Amino acid sequence: MATDFSPEILDQLLAGGSLKPEDLAGEDGLFRRLKKALLERALGAELTHHLGYEKGDPAGRGSGNSRNGTSSKALLTDDGEIEIEVPRDRAGTFEPVIVAKGQTRFDGFDEKIISLYGRGMTVRGKRSFLRTYAVERGDGMRCPP
Repeated sequence: MATDFSPEILDQLLAGGSLKPEDLAGEDGLFRRLKKALLERALGAELTHHLGYEKGDPAGRGSGNSRNGTSSKALLTDDGEIEIEVPRDRAGTFEPVIVAKGQTRFDGFDEKIISLYGRGMTVRGKRSFLRTYAVERGDGMRCPP
């Protein structure tokens, strides 16, 4: 997992000329879209771990359980409500961790990240903390990073 964004990726994200504050933090700003994309990517990774195979992998055929689309979910975050797509499995046994079933709020994540920088934590320490925060399961099992 990369720890920094390359200048090319940042240029791509900020493409379009001069930016106003609302372009970054507004209703449809970059920060909210990134949060949505990261949450959906993490949920997809959790489902992959749950099923035991990657999306499109032939190993999943005949496994008894497979991906079954997504469900829309409204999630209230520190900077307002966002709609995320939560993946489903056919057997209905997938229990997401980063955004649990029935969870409607996703507070404090931004502050936790900022506090890591404020404490002078190393990049390795931050990565370890984020893995634990995002994928620790209630039954003590950990999803792979």
